[in-house]
Amino acid sequence: MTSPFLRTFRIVFSAIVLVCFLIIFIDLRYKIPSEYINVLIYLQFVPSVLKFYDLRVMAAGGFVIVLLLTLLTGRTYCSFLCPLGIGQDLFSRIGGRLRKKFRRFGYKRPHTIIRYSLLAVTLVVTLVWGVYLLTLLDPYSIFGRFTTYFARPVVILINNFLANILGKFDNYSLHHINVKGYQLLSYSIPAAFFILVGTLSLMKGRLYCNMVCPVGTLLGLLSKISVLRVRFEDNKCTRCGRCAIVCKSSCIDFLRLDIDNSRCVECFNCIRACPDEALSFGVVRIGRKEHKTDESKRKLIAGALLGIAGIGSLAKAQNNSVPTPKKGTTVREEKTYPVAPPGAGSIEEFNKLCTACSLCISVCPNQVLQPALQEYGLVNMMQPVMNFHKSFCTFNCTRCTEICPTYALKPLELDAKKLTQIGRVIFIKDNCIVKTDKTACGACSEACPTKAVYMVPYEGNLVIPETNESICIGCGHCEYACPTTPYKAIYVDGNAVHVAAERPEIREAEISAPEEFPF
Repeated sequence: MTSPFLRTFRIVFSAIVLVCFLIIFIDLRYKIPSEYINVLIYLQFVPSVLKFYDLRVMAAGGFVIVLLLTLLTGRTYCSFLCPLGIGQDLFSRIGGRLRKKFRRFGYKRPHTIIRYSLLAVTLVVTLVWGVYLLTLLDPYSIFGRFTTYFARPVVILINNFLANILGKFDNYSLHHINVKGYQLLSYSIPAAFFILVGTLSLMKGRLYCNMVCPVGTLLGLLSKISVLRVRFEDNKCTRCGRCAIVCKSSCIDFLRLDIDNSRCVECFNCIRACPDEALSFGVVRIGRKEHKTDESKRKLIAGALLGIAGIGSLAKAQNNSVPTPKKGTTVREEKTYPVAPPGAGSIEEFNKLCTACSLCISVCPNQVLQPALQEYGLVNMMQPVMNFHKSFCTFNCTRCTEICPTYALKPLELDAKKLTQIGRVIFIKDNCIVKTDKTACGACSEACPTKAVYMVPYEGNLVIPETNESICIGCGHCEYACPTTPYKAIYVDGNAVHVAAERPEIREAEISAPEEFPF
C-alpha cells in the first residue's frame, strides 16, 4: 500500500493509546475500573513476559500476540502500542518544529555492537540477578515512572488551582487533592531517563529505541523476517532522498534502495513523503536484492525465541485530639524487612516480577506506596514499598492488586486482603508519650481497624497501648497515627512472606434491641 492514510491511521491510533495511558496514570479520582486498565496493559511486552513467567497460562501471554504481530507487520508495536515510543515521536515532532535540522534525520549506520551487547547483558543479568536492569530499561516502566513522579503532580497542582478559583464562585465540581511527595532521591532515576530519552528523541528521533531499548532490539531481530514490510519499488525511485530525511529511525539508505528492517518502526512517514510512490507497505518479495534473508540469522532468531519461551477517622485520642510530644524520641525503629504491598506473596517473589512501572503507586488512593530506595536493596530500587510515616493502607481497598500488569501483586478479594498479614505491629514503650510525657493518647488504638492495638491500664488514670500480633495485618494505621517524631512509638515490621492473620473477635453488643417495635 502506498496510501498516506497509513500514516494518518498510525497517528490517530497511537494518540488514542497515549491519551489512554496518561489517563490511567493521572486518574485523580481513581474512577477507571481495573478491568479496563488490564486490557490496555495486556500487550505491554515486558510486563506480559513476567506475568506469563509467573502464571504459566496463555491468558497472561500478551507478549505472544506482540511477537506474532511483529512477525506479521514488523515493529508496529513500537509505533502503535508502546507509550514511550509514542512519546518519543511527539518529542521528535517538537524538535522538528524548534529547529529544522532535527527533522533532517538521514541514514545512519546502526549501532549494532552496542544494541546487541545491551540486549545480551540485559538477558544475562535478568537470568542471573533478577529483573532490575530489565525494568530499568523497559519502555513501559520508564513511561510509568515519569508520568507518576512528574506529570501527575503537575496535573494535581493545576486541579487544585482551578478548584480554588471555582470555589470562590460556589462551584465545587473540582475538589482539592493532597499531594504526598516521595523521597528526593526517588526522582533521580525517572529524571535521568526523561533527560536521556527526551534529548535523544528531540535530536535523533528513535535512537533510544534502536540503540538502548532491549524490547526494541529483540523485536528488531524478528522484524527482519516479518511478512509485511516497507519496501522500495526500483522502477519508480528517483533517489531524491526525501524518505531518508523524514525517517526518524535513520534506517533508509536510499542510494542503495535498502531499508534496515530491524530499526524500522513502521511509522509510514517515508511512504507519505515519497513524491514518486516508490515506497509501499506490503508482503515481502522473495528474491529481491534488498530483502534477501540470511538463514543463519533465522536460526539465531529462532534460538532466541526458544530461550525466551523457556524462561475511621485517624487518631482520636482520649481527649478527642492527638497530643503533641514535648520532645523527640530516641529509640530507633528496628525493621527486619520492608513492608511489601498486599498481594506480593513474598518479598523475594515480588522483587523478581515487579518492573517498577509505578502504576500501583499512581492509583493508590492513600499514597502510602512509595518508590523504594534501599529498602529492597540497590538492584530493586524504585519498586513500591509501604511507607507508613506518609500514610496508611486503607482497610477496604484492593486497588493495587487489581491493576498490576505483571502479577507481582496478585489479585486479592477484599475479604482475603483484610486477613493478609503483610507485617506485624511492634510497640516501643520508651517512645510512647504516655510514658515519656505522662500524657493521655491512644491514637494508635483508635486508628487500628482490627483492634490489634488496644489500651490497658498504666499509671493512675492513664492507659497505654498493648498489641496482639496474631490479628494484626500490618496496614500501618497505628504507625501513621502515632504523633511521636522522629521515631514512632509503634510501627509495622514487614513479613518476608505474607501469611494469614487470625480473624478478629467480633463481640456482640451487651444491650440487645427488641425483636419487634413496642408500638
